[in-house]
Amino acid sequence: MDKATKVLPPSRGVTMLSPQPLASPIESYKKKQSKMSKKMLDPGRKKLKSVETQRVIAVLDETIKRLELVSLFQYAANNLDQFSFIFGSKLTGAIREYQRLQERLQMQLRRLSTESEGKEDDCILLEGKFPTESTESKLSVLHEGIRSNIRNILRIFRDNPAASETLRSKGNARDPTSQNLIQTFSDLRSCIYEMLLNNPFEQEEQMRYFHKIASRDQKNKVILASLEEEVNAAILDRDAEISRTNEIIRQLKINLHHMEISSENQVKNITQESETQQKADRRASEIKCAKLQQDLKQLRSQLSATIAENQEIEIKLRKKEYRLEAELEHWIEKYDADMGKKQAELEEIEGPYTEEKAQLEELTEKLSVMEVEYLQIIEERRLAQLEKEAAEKELANRNRAATVIQAHWKGFQVRRKIKPKKKKKKKGKGKGKGKGKGKKK
Repeated sequence: MDKATKVLPPSRGVTMLSPQPLASPIESYKKKQSKMSKKMLDPGRKKLKSVETQRVIAVLDETIKRLELVSLFQYAANNLDQFSFIFGSKLTGAIREYQRLQERLQMQLRRLSTESEGKEDDCILLEGKFPTESTESKLSVLHEGIRSNIRNILRIFRDNPAASETLRSKGNARDPTSQNLIQTFSDLRSCIYEMLLNNPFEQEEQMRYFHKIASRDQKNKVILASLEEEVNAAILDRDAEISRTNEIIRQLKINLHHMEISSENQVKNITQESETQQKADRRASEIKCAKLQQDLKQLRSQLSATIAENQEIEIKLRKKEYRLEAELEHWIEKYDADMGKKQAELEEIEGPYTEEKAQLEELTEKLSVMEVEYLQIIEERRLAQLEKEAAEKELANRNRAATVIQAHWKGFQVRRKIKPKKKKKKKGKGKGKGKGKGKKK
């Protein structure tokens, strides 16, 4: 057993049972790459700007709508009673004409198939006697009639949008082939729409990105092949490890078998010892039970004495309880009498209380009316005070303005009186200067 434990490699077993989790930077890198790929694959614009591209998409939408209607013509022809009221007489007649042409076409095709079968059976004898050219001409005429009839029906549906929407709502009655064709056109419309949303530069960028992804895929395939080789080598190592472990287990089973044989002998010895011990314990338990029986008799005698004593105490307590109940009834009667008196007094007081309460309500009503009037008077006085203050302020401003005006006016009058005097003085000075100059000369 010691050798087996030495052979077992614990460290490699632990690494196989508990692999290390992936690192978080790898997950963040994957998320970043997915965001970049989504950004590269998203179109550059959200709406078509040029008129030409809008016309292309409008033509595709109109084609899909017409395909949806044409694929349900046969259903409408088979259920004309249901749609006749919505379609109207003109559209109903056109659909009946479509059904008649379809029946004729089917009849011609069946005839052509029977003629071809007969020709295959008797190809040697009747090689040139079948009117294949006339049948083909009839088929071409029928095809042309069906095409013109379909164009006419689509024109009528274009003039009757309610009938068009009603028939298109029955899409679950469409056959799988037509549904696949419509789905193909829808996918084509989505691809063209995405192409038209991108400009040529963005398309080149996307193609470059696709080539890059393809080259990366090739590299990943090479890496995957090398990893598969490593995995195969690891599987071979694991199988070798398992074979070594199985050998160790086989040796452990042999050791276990030897241990079982030795343990059986030990169990026999232990059972013999336990039987002898059991006999000794049985004798000791019998002695102990006799002692316990004696103690039980003593306790029973004590219990009977305690019960008698408790009965005397219970009789005393019952007498005391009866006395307390009598006193309680006496106090209850006294309480009822007192409460009756109080109730009578309360009834006597309640009459004046109601009268005073009514008087109080009247006074409160009068007081509320007076309070409203008081508030009105206070408000009027406040407004009057404000008007008075405004008038006094205006009067003060007027007095101040009048004082200023009078001061300016008095100054103006004084200056006007002073000016002529100054002019006279200046003239006198000028004359004196002229005389002095004449003397000098």
